[in-house]
Amino acid sequence: MILLRRLLGDVLRRQRQRQGRTLREVSSSARVSLGYLSEVERGQKEASSELLSAICDALDVRMSELMREVSDELSLAELAESAAATAPVHAPVRPMLNSISVTSMTGVPVSTERVTIKAPAEAVDVVAA
Repeated sequence: MILLRRLLGDVLRRQRQRQGRTLREVSSSARVSLGYLSEVERGQKEASSELLSAICDALDVRMSELMREVSDELSLAELAESAAATAPVHAPVRPMLNSISVTSMTGVPVSTERVTIKAPAEAVDVVAA
């Protein structure tokens, strides 16, 4: 599941780090507690629009730029999640010791022939019985 608050926090953290600023500097400028800003950056708290505005002002970043970057991250996360959901799951091949009936090209079962497929560890032996 994709959590918007985590993506938003990641983008906010990257913006702050690009500027070489500390959490303390940004929290002071945005007038939000250091602990709360840290929780927002880690995706543990949902930031209100007022708080986001204050953080964007403190980072001198337009909220639309922030949201655009979050939107891009969300698109990538959705694509990755979708690809993972549609990727074929490869089940381990288990050896089976079964017999099968052989059918002729006309679709009529051939009652006099029988093929046994044995699948030990690494090889497959076909034995006509």
